Amino acid sequence: MKNVIRGIIVLLALAGAVSLSAQTADEIVGKYIAAIGGKEALSQIKSISTESSIQIMGNDAPNTTQLLDGVGYKSETDFNGTKIVQCYNGKGGWSVNPMAGASDPTPMPDDEYNQGKAQINVGGALYNYEARGSKVELIGKDADTYKIKLTSKENIESVYVIDAKTYFVKSLSTKGKMQGQDVDITSNFSDYRKTEVGYFVPYAIDLDFGGQFSMSIALKKVELNKTIDPAVFEMPKPEINASQAPATTSHP
Repeated sequence: MKNVIRGIIVLLALAGAVSLSAQTADEIVGKYIAAIGGKEALSQIKSISTESSIQIMGNDAPNTTQLLDGVGYKSETDFNGTKIVQCYNGKGGWSVNPMAGASDPTPMPDDEYNQGKAQINVGGALYNYEARGSKVELIGKDADTYKIKLTSKENIESVYVIDAKTYFVKSLSTKGKMQGQDVDITSNFSDYRKTEVGYFVPYAIDLDFGGQFSMSIALKKVELNKTIDPAVFEMPKPEINASQAPATTSHP
């Protein structure tokens, strides 16, 4: 009898292993979408506004973000008295970074824009990925995680590590640039919290830029469906100082 019971247990374990390995990339992504609230919760969100604290080189930098679904995403960080802005909209991106010598709004290079433009959509790049021309592939798995590679229609690759139990994203790896050099950017997500519509948001994000630079983001406040003027995502014209204004000739 013991041998029979043991045999049943072994068969059940094998069946579970087969079921685990048989999951496709699309099924895993579907479970991730369900885990963060599902299509019903996501459909209720038109905008997301956040307030955060970013730890950069031992300094605390207040940060705010505005996301208007399908329209634009804007991040503003106050660091040592300077404002750093990164913005994406449906047409392109722009930034302001005095620390990098760009005090005026500057158009974002196409590769940088394509890398981050999914941020203008609630749910991110994995939500409705097929409708955006992207594809997913299961490139690795173990007892605790799945590794999903998403390739956009612009051939931008991102690798997501998804928890096999919760189906929350644990980390995201992408390519980026730092001081003109290509680096691997890894974002680690934790402390997921449920919003009033059932959508889950990670309140802790740790970023590593190729081992050269790192920072931590702690969300303080998340507001859903706050009214956001689409104009905030348009690149403003550079300010002209009086000394830079063209000379005018007076006439009698």
